[in-house]
Amino acid sequence: MTVLRSVLLFGLAALAEIGGAWLVWQGVREHRGLLWVAAGVIALGAYGFVATLQPDPHFGRILAAYGGVFVAGSLAWGMIVDKFQPDRWDYIGAALCVVGVAVIMYAPRPA
Repeated sequence: MTVLRSVLLFGLAALAEIGGAWLVWQGVREHRGLLWVAAGVIALGAYGFVATLQPDPHFGRILAAYGGVFVAGSLAWGMIVDKFQPDRWDYIGAALCVVGVAVIMYAPRPA
């Protein structure tokens, strides 16, 4: 149950951070205005809160592992929202990052 909770929290964190960054991008780079930027800032703040809900107590471990989630999630976001087509190197890099997440977060450790 702890691993499932952690995975779900990583997914929620990715949605908040990547979505927030995308909203800021849209507001600034695509000239959609300050409401988009403000929504992005709120979403980015929500990401910071969601990260604190992870069951592991170590900030560095959580953030390091989340980096891999962010990489894979960003490519997925680009594919779904922006119709970006990754190449094989993008897929290989994302897969390596996800393996890194699994090793960092879920490898057996002495209690």
